[in-house]
Amino acid sequence: MLLGIAGVTGIGKSYYKDLLVKELNFEKVRIITTREIRKGEKNNEDKVFLTEAQLQKLREEGKIAYEFKLAGNTYAYTKEELFSNNNMVCELHYATLTDFKRICPNLKTLYLLPRNIQDPISKLKERNLKPEAEYARRIELEEHYHKIMTDEGLKTKFDYMMQNDYNKETDEKVINLIKAIMEQ
Repeated sequence: MLLGIAGVTGIGKSYYKDLLVKELNFEKVRIITTREIRKGEKNNEDKVFLTEAQLQKLREEGKIAYEFKLAGNTYAYTKEELFSNNNMVCELHYATLTDFKRICPNLKTLYLLPRNIQDPISKLKERNLKPEAEYARRIELEEHYHKIMTDEGLKTKFDYMMQNDYNKETDEKVINLIKAIMEQ
C-alpha cells in the first residue's frame, strides 16, 4: 500500500509518517529535494538532499517517477520507492494530488485538518527557520488552509480527512484508520 499524508505546514505529516513506521511497519518514501537541509534534518532519512546536477543524473538514468516545484525548490520521488510492494508512506502537497494519483492510481490519501489555523502556525514557529523562510511558509500555510477550507472539490479528491488535535486520541484514530484501509 502507498499512503500519502497531506495537510498544511505544521499539521504533523512527518510525525504521522514516523508513527506509522513504528506502529504498523510502514517504510518512508524518501522525497528527493534540491532545497537546503534544515537544522535537525538528516540526509537520506525522510529526505534525500541533492544538487540539481545529481537530480539530473537520476532523471537521465530513468529513476524518477514524479517531480514538482514548490517554494522555489525541486522535489522528486523515485520509481523504486513509489512502486514498491511494501507498505510505504509519503507526504503530499494538495497541488500535486491529481498528478500524483495519475502516476500512482492505487495511492490512498489522508488529509489532516487543524482544529484552527493557530495550531500549525505555532508548530511552524517551533522550526526556528530564517525569518524570510518562516514568512514564506506562513503565507503558503494560510493560502493552503483557506483553499482546503473553501474548496469542496479539492476536499473530495482526498480519500480520507481527519482532524489533528495533536493528542493521543488522534494518534489512535489515525492508526485505526490505516489498519482498516490495509484490511480492505
